[in-house]
Amino acid sequence: MTRRPPIPPRGPAALRASLLAATVACLAGPLAAQTAPASPAVPAPPPAAAEPAPQNSVMDDRLFYQLLVGELALTQGDLGTAYSWLLDAARRTRDDGLFRRSIDIAIQARNGDQALAAARAWRLARPESLDALRLQVQLLMGTGRAAEVTEPLRSLIDETPLAERGGLIAALPRFLQRAGDAKMVAQLMDDVLKPHRQRPETAVPARVAQGRAWLEAKEPARALALAREAQAIELAAPGPALLAMELMRERPEAEALVKAHLDSPAAEPAVRQAYARVLTSAQRYTEAIAQLELAVKASPQEPGPYLTLGALHLELKHPVEGEAALKRFVELATPAAGTPAAADDDRADDRPDGRPDGRPDDRPDDRLVQAWLMLAQAAEQRGDFKAAEGWLARIADPDRALDVQTRRATILAREGKLREARALIRALPERDAEEARAKFSAEAGMLREVKRWKEAYEVLGQAVQRFADDTELLYEQAMMAEKLDRMPEMERLLRRVIALKPDNAHAHNALGYSLADRGERLPEARALIARALELAPGDPFITDSLGWVEFRLGNRDEALRLLRQAYAARPDTEIGAHLGEVLWSVGRRDEARRIWRESRTRDAANEVLRETLARLRVDL
Repeated sequence: MTRRPPIPPRGPAALRASLLAATVACLAGPLAAQTAPASPAVPAPPPAAAEPAPQNSVMDDRLFYQLLVGELALTQGDLGTAYSWLLDAARRTRDDGLFRRSIDIAIQARNGDQALAAARAWRLARPESLDALRLQVQLLMGTGRAAEVTEPLRSLIDETPLAERGGLIAALPRFLQRAGDAKMVAQLMDDVLKPHRQRPETAVPARVAQGRAWLEAKEPARALALAREAQAIELAAPGPALLAMELMRERPEAEALVKAHLDSPAAEPAVRQAYARVLTSAQRYTEAIAQLELAVKASPQEPGPYLTLGALHLELKHPVEGEAALKRFVELATPAAGTPAAADDDRADDRPDGRPDGRPDDRPDDRLVQAWLMLAQAAEQRGDFKAAEGWLARIADPDRALDVQTRRATILAREGKLREARALIRALPERDAEEARAKFSAEAGMLREVKRWKEAYEVLGQAVQRFADDTELLYEQAMMAEKLDRMPEMERLLRRVIALKPDNAHAHNALGYSLADRGERLPEARALIARALELAPGDPFITDSLGWVEFRLGNRDEALRLLRQAYAARPDTEIGAHLGEVLWSVGRRDEARRIWRESRTRDAANEVLRETLARLRVDL
């Protein structure tokens, strides 16, 4: 039988001893320092003549009693009594730590009024304390009293040192969003920041903060006007350009502000990289690549942009360019012998072992693993399967086993070893439903890559039986049904996706395009595609679909405008096939041939391009 340790005595003397540490610990700053006990075991040496005389502790018997009773009440769950005793002690001593302790107890008791009372008392006792102001503002917003926040918020901004004031103003919109009423917050920002709009050091951040607040209040036109005002004051300031990027989805004209900032000599590389991310999310890959190439030219030793650049080149089926960018990333991001992980990864500082994600020293950065996977894909696109396997062999991370085996399976399938390829994926462990779903998706994706439509459709059918309402699996099965010319089945599946997820832009687009491509129910097709474009503004594939349905409806000028726009954003082979056909139909045959040649260099096996050229009897 295991012996338990003895239970300490619970008498008054023992209780006082056990609470003394907690009592003293709640004192902060000068008070805590003054009350630190000296060790009685070692006599203190006599002070040197130059040392200041020691200060007497401010811990008198009354203060000790207040703290002791307050902490005792807290241990017994009497939060109201603990709050009262500690707040009274805080008022007497004007100690920041005791005020914080009182507020913490009130919050623990879920008593917003008491927390605010303590914060106000703190401000009254210590008018110079920015911490007291910040907490008062936070409590007012957190308790839904935004109407009372004007005075303390003004004071907080005014009393913040000038060097830090712009940063505080910039952070206000996100912080104040907690109030819930976005329009009220925007109006509050207008009121509080009015004087700071006139001061040179805060004119730009004040307008940018107002703009973000109005954007959150669903008034993008007002936000755009403020962004323009801010940029007119200081073109080199990144804030207006970053706000404009947030506005681009609803106000495409905001992009002009981004470009104007990036054209200035003082443009920050981080802004250019942020713009590249926005372009990538809009699938404007060609433009994103152009921005990233400028970024790596300006900062050739920074690894990050090379990784994104390589990924985009692979997406556009530029394996040589993608491979070059990815190899450069690996060169820069691979730690030298005896050094920590990639130098530009500032996330490492926050990890227990100083490495990203807290991974052991023998496991590489996630980004390196991602780069190796993409390098294997690039080698595979070039038909160099041995080189692809060489990159995959570097990855020993069990968390990426499915990714690695899927790429290996794809290589086997391209070599004609389909049975071995499928067995490789199916042999992976399946510990939960998420892993089972991932295996279905991986096997179907591998089969799709090697154009085994029927097998992919069957695998997805098995997956949908197990995960009946999974919209991604249903959508993929619909795409395979289309490849098998099972149009009623494709439509049924896509309508199921739309019913389950009405905001699924891809399902609306796929159904509308399939109708347009067959010349059926064209008004319905246009409505479906228009809805998809509302859900995903600027998506080049959806813009392509809209151009294609306009062409089917006989609106050639509008079709040409839309298809040029889509092809400029993403020169995809299928988009090029459509653009070439419209150009051919309006007599611009030299331009059509040029577009088709460009498209063929990217993907000579593309079925849409090959069918278009065969149907029009065009020999390039």
